[in-house]
Amino acid sequence: MLGTTGLAGCISVNAPDKPIVIELNINIKQEVIYRLAEDVKQNIEANPDIF
Repeated sequence: MLGTTGLAGCISVNAPDKPIVIELNINIKQEVIYRLAEDVKQNIEANPDIF
C-alpha cells in the first residue's frame, strides 16, 4: 500500500506564456474563379443573344 502512494504524485497543468498561433494559409482563389467561370459559361449558353 505504501508503494502506490509514492506513485500518485502531483500533476500540474499550466497555460503557456504566449498564445498558441495556428496559421492556416488556404488558397481558395482557384475554386472561386472556377465556379464563376462555370456560371458565366452556363449564362452565355442560356442567353446567347445578350452578348
